[in-house]
Amino acid sequence: MSSYGRGAANADAGAASGGLGLGQLAALLGEPYRGDPHIRVSRVAELRAAQPDCLSFLGDRKYRAGLAQTRAGVVILRASDADAAPVPVVISVNPYLSFARAARFLYPSPPVVGGVHPAAVVAPTAVVDASAWIGPTAVVEAGAWIGPRVFVGPGCIIGEGVTIGEDSRLVARVTLCRGTLIGKRALLHPGAVIGRSGFGFAKDGERWVRIPQVGRAVLGDDVEIGANTTIDRGAIGDTLIGDGVKLDNHIQIGHNVQVGENTAMAAMTGISGSTRIGRNCTISGAVGMAGHLTIADGVHFTGQAMVTRSFPQAGSYSSGIPAMPSADWRRNVARFRQLDELSRRLKQLEARIADLDVAPAQEDD
Repeated sequence: MSSYGRGAANADAGAASGGLGLGQLAALLGEPYRGDPHIRVSRVAELRAAQPDCLSFLGDRKYRAGLAQTRAGVVILRASDADAAPVPVVISVNPYLSFARAARFLYPSPPVVGGVHPAAVVAPTAVVDASAWIGPTAVVEAGAWIGPRVFVGPGCIIGEGVTIGEDSRLVARVTLCRGTLIGKRALLHPGAVIGRSGFGFAKDGERWVRIPQVGRAVLGDDVEIGANTTIDRGAIGDTLIGDGVKLDNHIQIGHNVQVGENTAMAAMTGISGSTRIGRNCTISGAVGMAGHLTIADGVHFTGQAMVTRSFPQAGSYSSGIPAMPSADWRRNVARFRQLDELSRRLKQLEARIADLDVAPAQEDD
């Protein structure tokens, strides 16, 4: 590569619609580059599948073998890998993050064009900013407030008194129940249900009596909610989802749960009511969490962890059992059933050994 450079801060992001030159891309990322600044990329691809119009990246060195064979137009990588690249590069201390940002320039969200589709239903007392879009078959109920540049996709239901902050996007078929509050720049994927009545019942003999759920579901700014994820409204106080929280698909958040800023949860996780989760936590897939727990900031639960107690200190915690050959699993299950008996026998042996240790001392006296 014959030239080196660092892009200027005033690069034109509007060029992304027809692709970006290497120099422009580096400027947008604020990273140094190596190669012809006029080489253009218009899409992303993996290293081995990339063509000359593609942007790719190398984040994990175990994939370094693919770098020598790549035909990508530009690769984002660390400085230590740059000499092995046969194509122009952008040099980054965090290639994965830089790639994520670059992809957003190449695939920008479509601008929101204000208006109400003729097939939408908007209550007369709802307030919809002129720059917001209400899509076909969407319903906006009385007293709802929809802020500037909000996108309400087809089939969404915006309940009574709901508030949606500016630049938020409801992709399609999102349901926001009565009184729900959504912050700025939120992204809600199809099938999400926010603010439904929580699972609260009192026992009357053999019958269950529903307890009215009178709190709200409150989501902060820059929150993302995956497809078919549900967040219950509070029973008395509010269910609170902090700024920057990212929830994957098929997650259940119970009533009065609080999730701290920038915490991320993977799919199939369930959080029982009134549990408080701190900031900057990561919760892997299929984690089950009991109610009324307190989880500190910076806690990481690995996949399928069963969380039944509070964790007051940051760290990584696990309880899932890795898959193994079926024959080994059956043997281990059989041994598991014998644990009580083995524990009793061990205690008996420990007691007999203790008696043997004490007996000679008594004879010497």
